[in-house]
Amino acid sequence: MGLGNPGPDYERTRHNVGFRVADAFVDSYAGSWRKSKHRALVADVEIASLRVTVGKPQTYMNVSGESVKALARSVPVEPADILVVHDELDLPLGELRLKFAGGTAGHNGLKSIERVLGTPDFARLRFGIGRPPGRMDPADFVLRRFRGEESDIVETEIPRAVEMVESWLLHGVEATQNAFH
Repeated sequence: MGLGNPGPDYERTRHNVGFRVADAFVDSYAGSWRKSKHRALVADVEIASLRVTVGKPQTYMNVSGESVKALARSVPVEPADILVVHDELDLPLGELRLKFAGGTAGHNGLKSIERVLGTPDFARLRFGIGRPPGRMDPADFVLRRFRGEESDIVETEIPRAVEMVESWLLHGVEATQNAFH
């Protein structure tokens, strides 16, 4: 699941970096998005004979758990087999970290997913967006677009994030951490 907010106003914001990684992953396997009854865009791709369902909730970030749960039930897949790609304020811009379970660090999308699934036991690929400058409200910061050099860094790291998703699918969390961290 790539997290973000739907619509053109949010398309290239920091909060939508999860959507951008999901798009790049699906593109790399020549997949195509379709609307689903689960309030999500969904694409099915095959990687090394694994059928992978990729989703982008079309709810706002704060209630993205509803789409994640509905899609997980329809596939079906257990929470432990879900990878959520999301923006992370607590990592420097472009830094990528994969982990299994853990806290939400105040991320409303993760809070929603944890609450609806009833467990924190799912994998997360954290894509660093950096901290807001000065006293800027983090809620305003995540809705800003990347600028100049920031955009270049993000564009460079999206393919690396796709490689991490592939590694997670084929080799799991620990092997991916060892290879990429």
